[in-house]
Amino acid sequence: MATSAILSNPTITVNSVSLTDQCSGLTPNITATALRTTAFGDTSEKYQAGLFSNEITCDFYWSEAATETYATLASLLGTTTTVVWKATSAATSATNVQETLTGCYLETISPVYALGELATISVTFKGGVYSVATS
Repeated sequence: MATSAILSNPTITVNSVSLTDQCSGLTPNITATALRTTAFGDTSEKYQAGLFSNEITCDFYWSEAATETYATLASLLGTTTTVVWKATSAATSATNVQETLTGCYLETISPVYALGELATISVTFKGGVYSVATS
């Protein structure tokens, strides 16, 4: 049976700073590199997991107020940090897991300014160790 999940009040924290009120979307990409283990005599290719190549792309509204988007991201440019997110602000549980990318790297900040629109920025945190908490 198909089910759907509608995000309601998700949360995101970057470097221990909540940017929930500035975030309009996020896309985690957790990838295990496929290493070929096929040997003589095999009739099909076989693989096992190698290194993980993780990243998360976050879409924020651009705010230059203290402790908001600019202040948080500018201080992280060229460094590693931790990003934590959940589908809702409810307690962490098996149905509301807390996902974390620890030691991820912020390479670029490039806000987008357009006439008559709120300024935005899309940033990608690369690398890091992915983990999930259920309690």
